[in-house]
Amino acid sequence: MSQSRHVPVMLQRCLELLAPALERPGAVVVDCTLGLGGHSEALLTRFPEARLIGLDRDKEALRLSGERLAPFGERATLVHAVYDELPEVLDRLRVPRVRGVLFDLGVSSMQLDEADRGFAYAQDAPLDMRMDQTTGISAAEVLNTYPPGELVRILRAYGEEKQAKRIVSAIVREREKEPFDNSARLVELIRDALPQAAKRTGGNPAKRTFQALRIEVNGELSVLERAIPAAVKALDVGGRVAVLSYHSLEDRLVKQVFAAGAASTAPPGLPVVPERYQPRLKLLTRGAELPTEEEIAENRRAAPARLRGAERIREDAE
Repeated sequence: MSQSRHVPVMLQRCLELLAPALERPGAVVVDCTLGLGGHSEALLTRFPEARLIGLDRDKEALRLSGERLAPFGERATLVHAVYDELPEVLDRLRVPRVRGVLFDLGVSSMQLDEADRGFAYAQDAPLDMRMDQTTGISAAEVLNTYPPGELVRILRAYGEEKQAKRIVSAIVREREKEPFDNSARLVELIRDALPQAAKRTGGNPAKRTFQALRIEVNGELSVLERAIPAAVKALDVGGRVAVLSYHSLEDRLVKQVFAAGAASTAPPGLPVVPERYQPRLKLLTRGAELPTEEEIAENRRAAPARLRGAERIREDAE
């Protein structure tokens, strides 16, 4: 598995957003989604005085990024953890506050490229999709055991799949004959289940279903709901957070947390807003920033990316 294929998304823009917070000596930055270490390597190179804590739930990713970041020695501390465990990790490492936090919520290219992980719909593989293969249920178990209504809910909510009912009735019919265990059979079934018009739009027709299964298997949205507020709370005043998300559900969650932090909580009509009601965050991006057309041409995985950044400007009200 060559690391040259792994191109970090919107790398320069992420570094720019975090730079004002990381230029002071001894700054600690957390890469909450280490993956193959592309963003981390760039952070350690660009900010030679900074220390990095990298989290990943995937042991194989930790091993590979550990090799890549070995030249930085003790400046990089890598931890096997899901990113909503950030407060516990910082506690354990005795790091009270950090200057920067980066999330790249895309599936790591390693997971997409390793055929036997079952993330990609372009090649046949066991339907696993667990980012941490030591725990939890696989995508096959979700398909084979969830009640139809629950499957419809997942495809609609996490995949934004308009044809969810049609796909699920085909899944239920097929799983009674034989349980699902590989991705090719599922892709074929989705193709057959969709009306002609639906097949003509938006790339591979299985894409939305695979996304939905991946989010369900890894509990991604509930993890994110806990992780973004925890990251904001871990920031020092003047610290910054940057989040790359890849579909509207993730982006909406990030937007809500940032917007709430950047809003005054004062009751309306106060002539002077007391300190405790003042916003805690300053937004660093106008809405969500998108990758450039040049970047998308070079790295098609960047296409759906949305980047938001925020700076911590005040302590929490006591």
